[in-house]
Amino acid sequence: MPLALLALAVGAFGIGTTEFVIMGLLPDVADDLGISIPSAGHLVSAYALGVVVGAPLLAAATARISRRTVLIALMVLFVVGNALSAFAPDHTWLLAARFLSGLPHGAFFGVGAVVAADLVTPDRKARSVSLMFLGLTTANVVGVPAATFMGQHLGWRVTFLGVSAIGLAAIAALALLIPADHTPAAPTAGLRGELATLRSLPVWLALGTTVAGFGGLFAAYSYITPMLTDSAGYAETSVTLLLALFGVGATAGNLLGGRLADHSLRATLFGGLAALTAVLALFPLLMRTEAGAAVAVTLLGTAAFATGSPLQLMVMEKAAAAPSLASSANQAAFNLGNAGGAWVGGLTLAAGFGTTSPALAGALLAALGIGVAAVAHTVDRRTPPTAAPSPNRDRVVTGHVPRQAQSPAATPASRS
Repeated sequence: MPLALLALAVGAFGIGTTEFVIMGLLPDVADDLGISIPSAGHLVSAYALGVVVGAPLLAAATARISRRTVLIALMVLFVVGNALSAFAPDHTWLLAARFLSGLPHGAFFGVGAVVAADLVTPDRKARSVSLMFLGLTTANVVGVPAATFMGQHLGWRVTFLGVSAIGLAAIAALALLIPADHTPAAPTAGLRGELATLRSLPVWLALGTTVAGFGGLFAAYSYITPMLTDSAGYAETSVTLLLALFGVGATAGNLLGGRLADHSLRATLFGGLAALTAVLALFPLLMRTEAGAAVAVTLLGTAAFATGSPLQLMVMEKAAAAPSLASSANQAAFNLGNAGGAWVGGLTLAAGFGTTSPALAGALLAALGIGVAAVAHTVDRRTPPTAAPSPNRDRVVTGHVPRQAQSPAATPASRS
């Protein structure tokens, strides 16, 4: 695999760390700024809102700029946002800084996924994308626990300075390792033309699958701590280690999903969503014992992130004219699933259905994701092709095809 993937993974590691570390530092931030924990929780929402707003807009606005330049610029914005977070004088300024930090998140993963797919032959595209996302899943195993520990002992502001340093390392790696000739695909009609790509029904169905599928994940994961303490009987001090198990599972699922999707994208997607539905449905049973809870948390990460690369690649293929924009929009869809899933899970708790009820709500959302994916598959089968399959069809998806990929034997047409 190309070394350029390492640069993308470093950037993903930094982004994953800053996204999730705030959840473990909320009490420290609340005490330091003199606010309540619920008010500090708005910092999570501010970041997510930045992702949703920035993902499609930044990707569309930079559609005609070299992808290498775009990636570096996005990481510069990331560094600035986290540095401002470290020096924020009050809650309002910290909210603004967190929103700014979230703006480059979706566009970085969106453009980075296109670059990652462009670096390899068509039969290894999903695997390449999964290696970029390896930085995100590794952040949950190493970055978030280390940054949380740092924040709890040295102050939460030091954590954001540390994340800024990771961003600077990513900028250096991107400048050194990403090929300078990584330019966009054929010119489009500008911002309006890029946004028009999102009007396609297949694109919306692909994005809807992401929202429902990852909504199922976050319906349960948002309330995983009370499940582990109240249902499984773990001490609060053990939760960090168990969340690291989730990261281990997510890393394994990400790599497995990427490898399998290169053989059959559609089957991998359906299999991952079905596995996620099954794991969530079994949560009430598994959470009765400590051993079962540890298995449940690990399998949850594995099943959920096995669908990550297939979903990303499917969205890119459905929007061949603007893959960077569609790929970035998929990151916005992921965060909508995050917010929506947490909301649905919270409703079950408020209704008094029990500590593990969010997992059952998540199972229903994941099953809905299977239904949306099935509709998308039906639409694909009923839509007549506009042109005969070409061995070079990946050129419109990524803007560039390696020389060794330009033979009929390399076409990925059979993957889905």
